[in-house]
Amino acid sequence: RFYERLTDIPGRAARFHPDEVVYVSLGEGATAEGEFWESLNTACGKRLPVVYLVQDNGYAISVPVEVQTPGGDISKIVTAFPNLLVLKTDGTNFLDSHQAMHEAIACARERRGPALVHAQVIRPYSHSLSDDEKLYKTPKEREAEAERDPIRVFGRFLLAHELTTESELQQIAADAEDEVSQAAARALRAARPAKESAASFVFSPDVDPSSAAFDTPARPTGKPDTMVAAINRTLRDDMQADPRIVVFGQDVADATREEALSAVPGKGGVFKVTHGLQRLFGATRVFNSPLAEANIVGRAVGMATRGIKPIVEIQFFDYIWPAMMQLRDEMAMLRYRSGNSFSCPMVVRVPVGGYLRGGGPYHSQSGESMFAHCPGIRIAYPCTAVDAAGLLRTAIRCDDPVMFLEHKHLYRQTYNKGEYPGADFMIPFGRGSLRRDGDDVVVLTWGALVQRSLVAAQQAEKDGISVAVFDLRTIIPYDWDGIAGLVRRTSRVVIAHEEQLTAGFGGELSARIVGELFEYLDAPI
Repeated sequence: RFYERLTDIPGRAARFHPDEVVYVSLGEGATAEGEFWESLNTACGKRLPVVYLVQDNGYAISVPVEVQTPGGDISKIVTAFPNLLVLKTDGTNFLDSHQAMHEAIACARERRGPALVHAQVIRPYSHSLSDDEKLYKTPKEREAEAERDPIRVFGRFLLAHELTTESELQQIAADAEDEVSQAAARALRAARPAKESAASFVFSPDVDPSSAAFDTPARPTGKPDTMVAAINRTLRDDMQADPRIVVFGQDVADATREEALSAVPGKGGVFKVTHGLQRLFGATRVFNSPLAEANIVGRAVGMATRGIKPIVEIQFFDYIWPAMMQLRDEMAMLRYRSGNSFSCPMVVRVPVGGYLRGGGPYHSQSGESMFAHCPGIRIAYPCTAVDAAGLLRTAIRCDDPVMFLEHKHLYRQTYNKGEYPGADFMIPFGRGSLRRDGDDVVVLTWGALVQRSLVAAQQAEKDGISVAVFDLRTIIPYDWDGIAGLVRRTSRVVIAHEEQLTAGFGGELSARIVGELFEYLDAPI
């Protein structure tokens, strides 16, 4: 749909087919997952050309369908979804299955909306080598399933209509078995991957956001402004420069009902970070999503694999957890597990942290260490308006998924204001900033604690203690060379982070300093 509507994208005609269809394959067990329903909501609401094939064999490993689905029939449940064609078929019958899929694909190709084919099938053997279906299926049930084996059923059909002979069927089976056996033998003979390839394609092998290519000079203009203003203007400038960029999430649009825009100022996010973007670039490029975090991230992953550049917002870090499956197993792993055949360069913007009145335990969380544990995700965490502009532009132009953490307390402070550094200003990832130099001790920090560390350093100076304050600016990668140089020089380290003491990212820094620079330390960290 984006390539149909965003006509300014260079070479867009070669990027899509006007009648293409998205195929989704799942078993009846997976229909119990939240992502299934979030996907169905959007596909139906936007009449998307999606064909869902639910292969219902009655069991999710050993759990029967009535446990997964109320009433045991997913097609009955989804019949009330608007714009959804629902077809129920005998998935062991070739002709019935062919007809059902033909109707479903035609519905999607003709842009009438999504279709769901509920195919009732059998499972010809146990779920896996570790599963033994004799432990939970009766002999009678297994015998009945064997009689419905689609290979047997179709064979009987062909024989009944004199379309083949028994010997021909036996030859087909023998040829198939031989082909599989040869393929298995080739796989077993293949050389094992080299050990040094184990970490290949965690990140892009072609674009390094820590390289000099992302070190561009600032060209300041205007009066000093807030971090919110800097992020908003960076989004505007890069959306103007790159028509592939789309922005979506909860409440990020000015108004979903566009007819209201002439009478209202517009929402533009709960913190106003995206205010005005819909007016400038239209509702195709800036739009609201359902309140469904997995939906937001999952849709962005799909868009990014097709060459769109999504910048999505999770409204509060506290509510990122429903998207964890999509973030950890899909977004972070796509390039690695596909051997660089697929990638999903995208940006996930997340307001994070506390120090705001009224936040409470569900609007004040920090947890950058949780995502630092996820190979494949880069993490940026600016503390000034200028850094927010430079790091966000690097995140957008990077070829990897980036989590861009925006501390809520820093959005509208006066002490971190800065002149807008220009439409091409970038800061390389993995390059920290020495906010204050000192000789006696170094404070390693990031986010909202940079300013608090600077205030503490000023107080320490009154007691004759010279304190250096080093802002990491990015968590993955982080500036180890900058840290190591300051540790060697000062021999004393304080780590200040707004996170849990146990397993916080500060603990990672502490462990590495002790492991690699212990001889330079004159005191405990």
